Amino acid sequence: MCRTADLRRAVLAHNDDSARALRAALAARGTVAVNLLSSPGSGKTALLEGELTLARERGVPVAALTADLATENDARRLARSGAPVQQVLTDGLCHLEAVMLRGYLAGWLPQDTQVLFVENVGNLVCPAAYDLGESLRVTLASVTEGEDKPLKYPTAFGLAQLVLVTKADIAEAVDFDEDVFLANVAQVNPGVEVVFTSARSGLGAGVLLERALAVRAGGQVHRPVMAAAPPASVDAGDLAVDGVSDHVHHRHEVPHEHSPVPEPGHHHDHAPDRAPTRDLLGAGAHEHPAVDGP
Repeated sequence: MCRTADLRRAVLAHNDDSARALRAALAARGTVAVNLLSSPGSGKTALLEGELTLARERGVPVAALTADLATENDARRLARSGAPVQQVLTDGLCHLEAVMLRGYLAGWLPQDTQVLFVENVGNLVCPAAYDLGESLRVTLASVTEGEDKPLKYPTAFGLAQLVLVTKADIAEAVDFDEDVFLANVAQVNPGVEVVFTSARSGLGAGVLLERALAVRAGGQVHRPVMAAAPPASVDAGDLAVDGVSDHVHHRHEVPHEHSPVPEPGHHHDHAPDRAPTRDLLGAGAHEHPAVDGP
């Protein structure tokens, strides 16, 4: 048990070193990375497609990398926005790691990208333990998942700098109790911003993009950029680490189409913060061909 804990700490320490370097390198290019975490089926891809489309319409250079165990379905959907999109198939690994992300970005991420959205594997356990070099960490939960999600996954919600509640248009139909959910979020992450969204109605459209651009401009998130460890209520030793970076992964590029933009909506207010800075994607990174926009 002790050796397992030591290995876990070593893996996370190595990842944290890689994440710091990547965050600094992205900042030096003027790029902010946004790490999106959620359960499968939360509506993460639908929300992100709307944000990418909105960014394109506003002339904001954005890109997206989406990770999944299998299929390129999410990348095809996101590519309809017209933004550069890359699909990563993780071959069973339940999370992304910073060194993997750097390899996929090398030679692919357009130089003028202002916001890079990273759609992590659908899972609220393993991905929560891995800093990807993001400057904004966002955790999503749909109203269909129940109000106790933050208490069941305190690390995922406790380290979030923004919480998005998706599918809010059907909250009444599924008896979602907004007050209870907000109280549970506050218990694990006091003061974090919570925004209610609906890809169908357009509620909250553009908030994610605006928060990312605010971070890029040096704005403050309501809480520190990244906690050094999970909250005190969470034992980091309980977090499963099911692999290091020696797995085989695949990168797929997807052609772009266009899709409609959601209408703007409302949100619960608090605010965003900034990460350290340095330089990017050089020696040791894997080269991948660039994806051009339409």
